Amino acid sequence: MSTSFTKLKLSIDGAVARIWLDQPEARNAFDDIVIAELTQAFTEAGAAPQVRAIVLGANGPAFCAGANLNWMRRMADYTRDENIADAGKLAEMLRTIADCPKPTIARVQGDVYAGGMGLVAACDIAVSVDSAWYCLSEVKIGLVPATISPYVLRAMGTRAAQRWFLTAERFAAAEAHRIGLVHEVVAADALDAKVAELVKALTGASPAAVRACKTLIADVAGREIDDALIAKTVEGIADIRASDEGREGVQSFLQKRKPSWLNP
Repeated sequence: MSTSFTKLKLSIDGAVARIWLDQPEARNAFDDIVIAELTQAFTEAGAAPQVRAIVLGANGPAFCAGANLNWMRRMADYTRDENIADAGKLAEMLRTIADCPKPTIARVQGDVYAGGMGLVAACDIAVSVDSAWYCLSEVKIGLVPATISPYVLRAMGTRAAQRWFLTAERFAAAEAHRIGLVHEVVAADALDAKVAELVKALTGASPAAVRACKTLIADVAGREIDDALIAKTVEGIADIRASDEGREGVQSFLQKRKPSWLNP
């Protein structure tokens, strides 16, 4: 890729893009630079025609410890307008991940705190090592997990949030799995194999259908099942059936051959 990053790495190998948080000495805590670079990396990977899946990982013992201390020191003197602009960049980054046209996997190899929870929740799929700890620690320092809340609430649900947002207790990977924040919990030596298994599933599916599924979930989740929603779902299946990949997928299934998107 043409873009050079200072605090993360982006590599594209065939159909898979990998974005690595790369500040192990700072526990991959983020600041305004990391936020801008993550926004750019997901935008580039999402736009790359050959990419069919994006994996977000981190180097070092922690996945992401939330906000960088030096950034927090700067924020302490911000005016309200400066805080709004600053938080707006974080919100834009999270939305870029959540709305990425390509499916995304969070590869969680270590602890996840505060804003890092937003990164995990904004990805479509999350796989965690069994030794990782999770914490929405904001209330301990007089803050709230406001910007990340749409994604974390969507992932863990309101009832779980009523405990973990309010108490700022740490919870284990097994609890993160139980409440739905992460989809799989594995031993550390099985993490890459599980991610590879998911990547294989994602890259074996129709790229257009996967993209349409992401839109479908966003459009349908939380909506009242009324005539307008039913009409939207009817249009959705009619449109995809008539699409090139929709026709090719059905024909390949009926003809017992591989669809074109799997051919070299």
